[in-house]
Amino acid sequence: MTRVKRGSVARIRRKNTLKLASGFQGAHSTTFRTGNQQVIKALASSYRDRSKRKRDFRRLWITRINAAARNNGVSYTKFIRHLYKNQVSSNRKVLAQIAIFDTNSFSTIRKKYRAGEVLGA
Repeated sequence: MTRVKRGSVARIRRKNTLKLASGFQGAHSTTFRTGNQQVIKALASSYRDRSKRKRDFRRLWITRINAAARNNGVSYTKFIRHLYKNQVSSNRKVLAQIAIFDTNSFSTIRKKYRAGEVLGA
């Protein structure tokens, strides 16, 4: 079997890995072995957390809507159930922004809920 010299290929591969590891602390950014381990771990975490971010934001929006709804005298579940029953098509992100930045509008939505009126979409 013939000899294969991998000098330039191996060096380029290691250099690319260390480029991904730049900014890591200590030897993780300078030595290949520890840097490679940290790059693999970082890439796995970023892949996992891209899905987790969506769940975390939904939880945050629900918490904000619940807090605003309770300030207006109704629980989150009853409020959302009423919106679905009256076919109000608004997502939780928008409702959370209304609850934070425009409390008067949220209170208006809540008052229509209390009066039992059908809300417009």
